[in-house]
Amino acid sequence: MRYELYYWSDLQGRGEFIRLALEEAGAPYVDVARKGKRGMAAMMKILQDRRGKRPPFAPPFLKAGNVVVAQTANILHYLGARTGLCPRDEASRLWAHQLQLTITDLVVEIHDTHHPVGSGLYYEDQKPEAKRFTGNFLSERTPKYLSYFETVLKKSGGPYVLGRKFSYVDLSLFQLVAGLRYAFPNAMKPIEKKVQRVVKVHDLVIARPRIEAYLNSDRRLAFNEMGIFRHYPELDE
Repeated sequence: MRYELYYWSDLQGRGEFIRLALEEAGAPYVDVARKGKRGMAAMMKILQDRRGKRPPFAPPFLKAGNVVVAQTANILHYLGARTGLCPRDEASRLWAHQLQLTITDLVVEIHDTHHPVGSGLYYEDQKPEAKRFTGNFLSERTPKYLSYFETVLKKSGGPYVLGRKFSYVDLSLFQLVAGLRYAFPNAMKPIEKKVQRVVKVHDLVIARPRIEAYLNSDRRLAFNEMGIFRHYPELDE
């Protein structure tokens, strides 16, 4: 199967969780919007075509033959059993999906550190609110989420969230740690000391041959202040 990934061309964002899965699986895919104006036009055509019975609301979405799947967790749920990144039994697939949905919740809160009032406003228009939101996020919410995954890893017997079976959820944990380190390098240092199993997953993922090759390639976009993970020093004091 040749996959087509539709996401914005200049940022990692939510699309990166899907890129990591496709790269680790060695699955042939095209990052459509990064193919220039034609790619972006193709993505916008699908988004704006309301004649279809099942139109996606927004990127990312994945096209596999005649099937179009939207929403990050849903796409990874679809890809999991098809690429070997999740066991095929229903209980494991649902457990992995549940964990990915929890990651999705965390990603929303990470986004809100720089856009707590509204996505339609610039960060500069909501800096006081962002400072207050981020303070609580780093002191309460980040440790709570990461401690939960630390517990999951402990109960799984490790080294991965599903035990000895590597899955797309491990890839997503890697992206979380990498992104939080970029956005909040100072705050993450003491947090990481309490979630060593989560950090270990990050380190195991980064050493996987296909992921290592991807991270060192031009296919991996750099973190920047347009995506979910943004580094504003005043929020990391």
